Amino acid sequence: MRITAAVLENAGGPFTLQQIDLADPGPDEVLVRVHSVGICATDLEFANFFPTPAVLGHEGSGVVEQVGERVTGVSPGDHVAMSFTSCGDCPLCRAGNPAYCRRFDAVNFTGRRPDGSTALSRDGQPVNGHFLGQSSFASHVVAPARAVVPISKEVDLGVVGPFGCGFGTGAGAVLNVLRPEVGSSVVVFGAGAVGVAAILAARVAGCAVVAAVDVNAGKLDTARLLGATHGVNSTDGDPRELLTAIAPHGFDVAIDTTGREDVLRLAVESLGPLGRCGVVGIGPSEQMSFEWRSVLNGRSITGIIGGSSLPQVFLPRLLDLHAAGNFPVDRLITRFPFAQINEAVAALRSGEVGKAVLTL
Repeated sequence: MRITAAVLENAGGPFTLQQIDLADPGPDEVLVRVHSVGICATDLEFANFFPTPAVLGHEGSGVVEQVGERVTGVSPGDHVAMSFTSCGDCPLCRAGNPAYCRRFDAVNFTGRRPDGSTALSRDGQPVNGHFLGQSSFASHVVAPARAVVPISKEVDLGVVGPFGCGFGTGAGAVLNVLRPEVGSSVVVFGAGAVGVAAILAARVAGCAVVAAVDVNAGKLDTARLLGATHGVNSTDGDPRELLTAIAPHGFDVAIDTTGREDVLRLAVESLGPLGRCGVVGIGPSEQMSFEWRSVLNGRSITGIIGGSSLPQVFLPRLLDLHAAGNFPVDRLITRFPFAQINEAVAALRSGEVGKAVLTL
């Protein structure tokens, strides 16, 4: 079938809306008509080196139009959110840890299905896709059934897409991995969509002190509005002194969403004895380094992918929290028509918006 997709022609270049071809779903795949899709920092990072031509996007939501012959979990007409995919066969997948699938990179980041094919083509030539199980910068998606999460038809499809990655990543780092005790202290570095989702989750967990650290005053204002007890602008002085004033004995939990070596080092050094730091950000730094005394007091550093979640279980849990008013991420979202994808990317890069969502 012919679809409209935002094609990345060259690494680092703009997206262009084009008519391309999408094959029918395979036996274990689902055809979804996309209603909306969030733009994530991971899209922007991989746009710099993903093999082109390509279709990216991995925070999609929509309506199922067709299912493969072996698919049993969803049916045409179902409303769905989409998340990453996994092999389903390795020990980690079978243990309920698909975010750490042994074939995660192979099934999410090659631009092809596991058999080397692609459902996308243009003028008979292959187009790379299947990005994180979706490539949802498009009017329609062929996704593995494992990447599709059925949701209630009462849920606003214009909000739900980012739950499959950004919101789920931040919230899952808190609720699934770090699990702070009631009354504990948490500091989140980076007050974008992932960071604010972590802040909201910390409030759900009953944390008494929830500090947000950023250089953008507007993002800090939003973080405070959505539950941060403290906002620290690291340009206002020595951030170490500012954080010590909030937690003199160090924080119980720290989360880095920036992927910057200097920020992660500060995050670890802001912890108290036995403190735990979760690393969720993809950013500019390829290496991290720490002064040995900063980890000697029982401090631990944990890398976290996708909120360490089983999407079919955790995503509906977050939607329940959202419906109850306890996860009000709507305030982070700015919607753009699909045709304005490049304007949305620019607004996201500049920090003008917290979470850009494209509507189709």
